[in-house]
Amino acid sequence: MAEDGAAKRPKGVQAEDRKVNWRRWKQEKKAEKKKWKEMKLLKKLEKQRMQELAEKQAEKQEEQKEDKGRHYTLSVAVPGSILNNAQSLELRTYLAGQIARACAIFCVDEIVVFDEHGEDAKTVEGDFEGIGRKGKACVQLARILQYLECPQYLRKSFFPKHEDLQFAGLLNPLDSPHHMRVDEDSEYREGVVLDRPTKAGRGSFVNCGMRKEVQIDKQLNAGLRVTVRLEEPQKPEAKVRKGTVVSSHHPRTVSGLYWGYSVRLASCLSAVFSECPFKEGYDLSIGTSERGSSVDQATLPSFRQKCS
Repeated sequence: MAEDGAAKRPKGVQAEDRKVNWRRWKQEKKAEKKKWKEMKLLKKLEKQRMQELAEKQAEKQEEQKEDKGRHYTLSVAVPGSILNNAQSLELRTYLAGQIARACAIFCVDEIVVFDEHGEDAKTVEGDFEGIGRKGKACVQLARILQYLECPQYLRKSFFPKHEDLQFAGLLNPLDSPHHMRVDEDSEYREGVVLDRPTKAGRGSFVNCGMRKEVQIDKQLNAGLRVTVRLEEPQKPEAKVRKGTVVSSHHPRTVSGLYWGYSVRLASCLSAVFSECPFKEGYDLSIGTSERGSSVDQATLPSFRQKCS
């Protein structure tokens, strides 16, 4: 009987060992599960952190993209009678070209030609009636300014032969950013809508001064001048390029590009301000005079629309 008891004892020891091993296994499993949960939580937190970082970078890039834009405008008002100081049509044309060149260099967005005699001339239509005629200098100056601002490849579409432009070909080009060469790459281009039939649901064709025509996203009337944003990338084998019509001030406000100036005729000096095209008017106006204070000593406040 003693031998049987001695023989059965190891079995209890083995059972006790199994029980201890089972507890340890459960503890190890529990520790592994806890470690796995911690790793999963860490991965989740890392994913969230990377996502937040990507969102912040996207916001930063968007802010930087927005910061490229120029949100203020600069306008210059000049009297049309300034051309009366020139003795010939050629000298009048050269003087107008000098004004256009200076405005392009200093990124002027609007040129207002006002009549000191108070005549109501609001269009450049009509014929030249001689040097020194009352009020005609404003129309001639505005026409030459518009001609020089227009890209070279569009001038035949918008400016027929006119006596005011007889010597415009002798003027130096403005070479503004929107005056593109044929093979010059740019995000934006000026163009004229062509009189070409298009399929239903497709946009008009535009001549943007490139080797290929551009098909825009809208149906527009032929002969209209438009600003086109070219889509990228473009297939080299495509017959036409694709583009989107944008506002004329879009290159300035979004990309910070100088995109030429507009010309406005005012019947008198007060009409320069009362007929301002901006909704809130000019929030900063500067007058020049030989009796004024030095511009070097002046401190300009912040502004959105400035007129000088």
